[in-house]
Amino acid sequence: MPDKLATIAFDADDTLWENEEFFRITQDRFAELLADFTEADHLAERLLAAERRNLGHYGFGIKGFVLSMIETAIEVTEERVPAAVISELIAAGQEMLHHPIHLLDGVEETVGALAETHKILLVTKGDLLDQERKLAQSGLGELFDGVEVVSAKTPEVYRTLFARHGVAPERAMMVGNSVKSDVLPPIEVGAWGVHVPHNITWAIEHAEAPEGHPRYRSLASLRDLPELIGSL
Repeated sequence: MPDKLATIAFDADDTLWENEEFFRITQDRFAELLADFTEADHLAERLLAAERRNLGHYGFGIKGFVLSMIETAIEVTEERVPAAVISELIAAGQEMLHHPIHLLDGVEETVGALAETHKILLVTKGDLLDQERKLAQSGLGELFDGVEVVSAKTPEVYRTLFARHGVAPERAMMVGNSVKSDVLPPIEVGAWGVHVPHNITWAIEHAEAPEGHPRYRSLASLRDLPELIGSL
């Protein structure tokens, strides 16, 4: 297979390192701060609606998340949210932006091994500065032949970036924790889509897996990826 599969692209957040866990911790704090104004379940629904609404304005990442929390706080309190609460939300976002990187199990060994036999790309959504910071802190930067921070993961985005890196889609594989972003679009353009589930998945990233598709695979751990590649 190495002479056929030329390029392996990896998602970053919740594929290589922890991410959604820190959003959930901050969202729990958000609920505590607004407990006197609304029920936690209702607040979560309003926040998710704000995040969906704001993706086109702020994109993916911590900064957009913080702005959506502030917007939601203003809405649910009918503009009565105390300035101290807004300050705490901003501080929580700044803490997230400085949180140390926690690599997931088997990442360093797996990416390192595959980098010796394939062209390796990082393809991630999110804020450019934050993703650059996380990659630098991860210690994985030198393993990647290319890094793509994109505003969305659509079929056209994958088609364009594969072309930019000189690989035909059928000789490329995308590996990530989101079926919606890391599996379905690559498969649509002819690449492989490999799902490595994370224990927490953002609601906006949920999608049905393409069970039975010849270019779809699901793995329990990233450690299983080299064996999968060898068996294709």
